[in-house]
Amino acid sequence: MPARMPHGAGLGFRRELLAEMEAGVPDAVDFFELAPENWAAMGGRSARQLRAFTERYPFVCHGLSLNLGGPQPLDRELLARIRAFMAEHGIGLYTEHLSWCGDAGQLYDLLPLPCTGEAVRWVAARIRQAQDALGMAIGIENASYYVAPPGAEMGEADFIRAVVEEAGCLLHLDVNNIVVNATNFGFDPHDFLHALPLERCCYIHVAGHEVEPDGLRLDTHGADVIDPVWALLDAAYGRTGPLPTCLERDFNFPSLAALGSEVAQIAARQARVKCASEVAA
Repeated sequence: MPARMPHGAGLGFRRELLAEMEAGVPDAVDFFELAPENWAAMGGRSARQLRAFTERYPFVCHGLSLNLGGPQPLDRELLARIRAFMAEHGIGLYTEHLSWCGDAGQLYDLLPLPCTGEAVRWVAARIRQAQDALGMAIGIENASYYVAPPGAEMGEADFIRAVVEEAGCLLHLDVNNIVVNATNFGFDPHDFLHALPLERCCYIHVAGHEVEPDGLRLDTHGADVIDPVWALLDAAYGRTGPLPTCLERDFNFPSLAALGSEVAQIAARQARVKCASEVAA
């Protein structure tokens, strides 16, 4: 199937939503995102259900376990499966987290990298390996974290810029992660946003998060998007234009109609940016 790139506003493709989606996808949804690890090895009914959607909509692959920052060799068998899966379903974009998630085994968490020159060189080399294996530039996502690794030689935004430049890759911007980290660690989310290499941005995430009784923000993807995240998305569009943007929701699912309303909020913001650009031109 020829590769198709995402456009407009999208939604995470989740099994919990399949029955509702088979009955009808909200009009605001232009594309879907999935984790290839959860679908590439599936056959039977699951494979048929997925194919029915990939024949109608563009999809994005957003990886969970490539372990770009980890110490073990990259999983080349996984990369080969992902490349074949993307070709089979016409998927034109792959993104992963700028983090590490395994050593001797899978840790099932996304852990932060130290902001050092050595870490830049290490992870950039591994990103280049992944890009060679997939035959495309990939997007790396700024991750949420709850402990900052010691020994930082640069700020996180500078670290991300250095990795993108060293690896020759793209940026996958998650505005919710910025809001979570900024609140937990006490920095300005808009200053951080504008320090990122937004000229290399290819794709954007929005999501909701939880607030613990002590005020700690947890990046759960289990709640509605809040106003500060929407405001940061608007600020990002001011720099990047209305790039394809996906709503992440991983549990505590409302109705598909309610999720469609949040996706419609993304689409409305994209339309305002397009309108403003046309007026300025």
